[in-house]
Amino acid sequence: MTPDSPTSAPKKRVVPKSGRRRSREFALQGLYEWLIAGSEAGVVDAHMREQQGFDKCDTVHFDALLHGCIRDAAPLDAVLARHVDRPTTELSPIEHAILLVGAYELSNCVDVPYKVAINEAVELAKSYGGTDGHKYVNGVLDKAAAELRPAEVNAARRSR
Repeated sequence: MTPDSPTSAPKKRVVPKSGRRRSREFALQGLYEWLIAGSEAGVVDAHMREQQGFDKCDTVHFDALLHGCIRDAAPLDAVLARHVDRPTTELSPIEHAILLVGAYELSNCVDVPYKVAINEAVELAKSYGGTDGHKYVNGVLDKAAAELRPAEVNAARRSR
C-alpha cells in the first residue's frame, strides 16, 4: 500500500498545543493535587514548574489560573453550586478542577471569549475526565456563563 492509495487511512493533522492550553493543563494538574492532597498553593506551584514541558506554557495564565482558582475556590464553588446536581465536594476531583478553571476564566479572564473558555474546559474534560464528563462540564459552564457574562452570552444568542 502506498501513501497515495485510496485504501490508506488519512493522516490526522497534529496541531501543537498553544501556551494557553498548556497553562490550563498544568493548572488543572495543580488543582487536582490541591484538591486531593490539600497541599499549599506554593508547594503545588513549585511542583508544577518542575514538570516536563512547563517551559512551553503561558506562565502568566498558569499563575492566574492556579492561584486564582485556589484563592477564589469558595466563590467559584458558590457559582458552580447553582448549576451542578450535587455538592461540588461530591464531584470527581478532576471534573471539579476543570469546572474551577472554566468558572475562573469566565469570571476573571475577559480577554478569553466565553465560548473559548467553555470549549477549553470541555477539551480538558475529554482528555482527563471520565467518559461523558465533557458533556457535564459543557452543560454546567454554559449555565454559569449565562450568569457570569450575561451581555456576551445574550449577544451571541441573538446573533444566531
